[in-house]
Amino acid sequence: MAATSPNFHVVTSAEHFKALLSEDLNRVSLINFWAPWAGPCQQMNKVVIELAKQNPALLVLQVEAEEQEDIAESFDINSVPSFLILRGHTLLSRIDGADATKLTSDVATHVRPPAPAPQSVTTQKPAPAGEEVEKTETPEELNARLQGLLKLDKVVLFMKGEPDAPRCGFSRKIVGILRDQKVDFTHFDILSDESVRSGMKILNNWPTFPQLIINGEFVGGLDIVQEMVENGELREMLEA
Repeated sequence: MAATSPNFHVVTSAEHFKALLSEDLNRVSLINFWAPWAGPCQQMNKVVIELAKQNPALLVLQVEAEEQEDIAESFDINSVPSFLILRGHTLLSRIDGADATKLTSDVATHVRPPAPAPQSVTTQKPAPAGEEVEKTETPEELNARLQGLLKLDKVVLFMKGEPDAPRCGFSRKIVGILRDQKVDFTHFDILSDESVRSGMKILNNWPTFPQLIINGEFVGGLDIVQEMVENGELREMLEA
C-alpha cells in the first residue's frame, strides 16, 4: 500500500517501526494493525488514509499484523483491525474492531490541543445514580457458564470473531479446516466476553485461541487440529 501523504508509513520491520516511532516522542501516532484477508480491514484502511490526510501532524503507521508478528505481540494484538493511538510510547487510546466513528473521534481528541479549562463552576448536585448495580459473576457461576458453553453442541469452536468474519488468522484457518472436513460446529466469539476468554484459558490450561471442543472435552488449538486431520484422529473422534 503506497503512502498517500508524508505522515503515512507502511511498516516493513520492527526496526523500521521503532525508528519512526522514536523520531519525535511528543508526536501523536496512530498504529493500524490489519490483515489483507479481513474485509473490515479493507474498509478501515480507507478511513486511516483519510485521517492521515486530514491530520498532517499525526504519524500514521500501517502494520500488517501477521507479517510483523513481533510488533503485534508486543502490543498484545489479538484481532484485526485494531488501532492504537500513542504519544511517543505512551498509550492514549485503543480501539479493537472496525469502529470508524470512535477512531475518528479519538484521533481528533488527542491530536487537537486540549480545550481551555472552564472559568465557572456549578453548585448543582450530580444526578443520582441508578439503583441497579451490575451483578458480579462469582467464580462458581463463571465455571458453571463455561461448562454449559462447552456442551452447546457436539463440536464447539471458541474463536475470535465469527466463522464468516474471523478476526485472527488462526481462527480463519481452523474454520477452513472444519469446513473442508464437513464438520458441523457451533462457535463462540471469545472477543465478545472477556470473562469467557480468560476463563477458558484457565479451564483448559491453554493460553491461546482458537480452542476446539468435542463432546464437551478440550481437543486443542490450530496446530493440534491440523495434526489430527492429517493422521485421521479427528474423524475417528467425531465418529465415535
